[in-house]
Order: sequence, then structure tokens, then C-alpha cells
Amino acid sequence: PAAPHQVQAAGPLRNGGRGKGSEMNPLNEVQWGHDWAWGVPLIALTCVIHILCLAVFTARVDRLLDTMRDRGRHVTLTFSLVMAMAVTLVTTLHILEGGIWALAFRFLGAIPDNRSAMLYSLGALTTYGDTTIHLAHQWKMLGALEAVNGMLLFGLTTAFLFAMIQRVLPPAKR
Repeated sequence: PAAPHQVQAAGPLRNGGRGKGSEMNPLNEVQWGHDWAWGVPLIALTCVIHILCLAVFTARVDRLLDTMRDRGRHVTLTFSLVMAMAVTLVTTLHILEGGIWALAFRFLGAIPDNRSAMLYSLGALTTYGDTTIHLAHQWKMLGALEAVNGMLLFGLTTAFLFAMIQRVLPPAKR
């Protein structure tokens, strides 16, 4: 048997992939169907929330910039304020999205208390991780899916902040 910290291969992988039935069908090997059933919709939900909020913020910034450009001044102040608001918005969004995952972990019984669920969730979203908090065994893949979600959300955030800099700062000031 494998040591507690080692993973032992199942099925045809146990013999090193040799012999009868050594072809691996990933769909037969995946034991985490319930993780995927929860994880994929959570990824979709948080991405939709993120994109909608970024779109609303961008539309409001565009209206603000139209009025500021008519006046033609305070470019540095406007840039600083808009970027500060944008960073505050995306930080709040990431916390909200982490909270959605934490609620799911609590609902599923994957983590025993709210504080640990939120800490685990923010750690997974940022791929920082916390070595003292672990999901219940049957939900381990869900944590990895949340990390995938975090990479997607931070990619969207990076693109948004870059676009906001391009939008707010006039070409002559870049």
C-alpha cells in the first residue's frame, strides 16, 4: 500500500500501464464527477458576474471621461481617481467571488466553518493556498477548479485594468 502522503494509481495504471487494459481513458479514471458538476457552473457564474460588473464600470467611466474631456483639465487627478476606483472595484469583486465559492464549500460540507471556508476560498482563487485548511476528501478537485477560476478572473482583471489605463490616460500623456 502507498504511504499516507502518496497517491496510489488505480486500475490499469497500477501495473505501470502495461498489460491487458493498459489504455487509459481519462473519462473512466476521473473520480470527481460531483466536483465538476459544482465547479464548472461556479466558474461560469463568477465569470459572468465579473464581466458584467466590469462592463457597467467601464460604461460609467466612459460617461465621466466624456464630461471631463469637454473641460480639458485635471487629467492626472482623473486618472488617479478612476484607477483607484477600478482597483477597489476589482478587489471587491474578487472578495465577492471568493465568498460565492466559500458558500458553496459550506453548503456542500466541504469545510466546517465560515471563516475557514472564506480563507480557503481566497487562498485558492489567488493560488496562494493555505496549508492548514483542507477540503473534505471528496471535494479536493473542487479546490483546484477554484484555482482555475481565479486565474481566469485575474486574467480578466488584468486586461480590464490595462484597458482602463488606455481609456483614461490620453495618448499624449502615455
